[in-house]
Amino acid sequence: MKLPNSFGSVHKLPGNQRNPWRVRKTNGWVWDPESGICKQQYITIGYYPTQKEALQALAEYNANPYDLSASTITFEEVYAKWSEEHFKTLGASTIRGWKSAFSYCKPLYQMHMKDIRVNHLEQTIKNADVGDNTKRRMKSLFNLIYKYSMKHEIVDKNYAQLCDSVKEPEPEIIRIPFSDLEIQKLWDNIQVPFADMVLIGIYTGFRPQELSILQIDDIDLDLWTITGGLKTDAGKNRIVPIHPRIRELVQQNYDRAGKMNSNYLFNDESGQSALLNYGRYSRRFSKIMKRLNMTHKPHDTRHSFITLAKTAGVNEYILKLIVGHAVEDITEKIYTHRSIEDLHREIQKIK
Repeated sequence: MKLPNSFGSVHKLPGNQRNPWRVRKTNGWVWDPESGICKQQYITIGYYPTQKEALQALAEYNANPYDLSASTITFEEVYAKWSEEHFKTLGASTIRGWKSAFSYCKPLYQMHMKDIRVNHLEQTIKNADVGDNTKRRMKSLFNLIYKYSMKHEIVDKNYAQLCDSVKEPEPEIIRIPFSDLEIQKLWDNIQVPFADMVLIGIYTGFRPQELSILQIDDIDLDLWTITGGLKTDAGKNRIVPIHPRIRELVQQNYDRAGKMNSNYLFNDESGQSALLNYGRYSRRFSKIMKRLNMTHKPHDTRHSFITLAKTAGVNEYILKLIVGHAVEDITEKIYTHRSIEDLHREIQKIK
């Protein structure tokens, strides 16, 4: 049957070709002054092995037209379009970084975006003779180009997300224990609001969040222990002996909470009872550090306790029980039972 006007055409190319059936549509007319006639301009939709598949492709295109340039646009051309838009708001040094990363992507330059797969991206990164930082920048560039391509319907899948040739470096968290002089400075400034809370953290090993949500029901002033903990099975509801050095501080907070009718051990200095979260604890901690001219992070108190305990020779397994670390030794874990007295004896090694 004859196809409708403006529908497009399907015809077979001469010769022995794998996909001989070409599908194309008129893309306007151009006046030829020499011949004095208008000539049709065509755009090719694709090439197919059979007439049936070619007609189906033409019908699908007419039902849902798409930008035909998307099927042939190359990685290099997408980069040019992306950079023209993206570089408008960037500084010169940042632009140089992206251009440098692009210069190592030559194997992809002439590839059609729709034909690029994960292995092409990974091999390009792997074979680039550059350091890890530049390789990470290449991967970031791939992600941005694919984001642009999906926005403009050039591709429908972000293969850059599946690319794992470059592992992101694990962020290095540096913990600095409080020195003996800094601990003494906290004692010398015990009147500073919440300095006592920092000291209790240093002498118990509780994580900041564990410390901030302690309730007065968790405190046993007869046995001088605190029951608390979060995060892991070994860390939950563990028994922590209260070091003699901080017993008075715990007692004072316990009594203050009782007078305020608060369920929580630590409360606002204004007399308000409120559950602390990590954010509020962190802000209070920062104020103390700034006032005492110290540079520590909230988790440094826990690392200080472990450092003090190891230096004092506290039994390894009892230390793990106190701080909530898993005990792997079967004999210790299953057959050895530690008493409250054992915990107190070991923690008092910290002088």
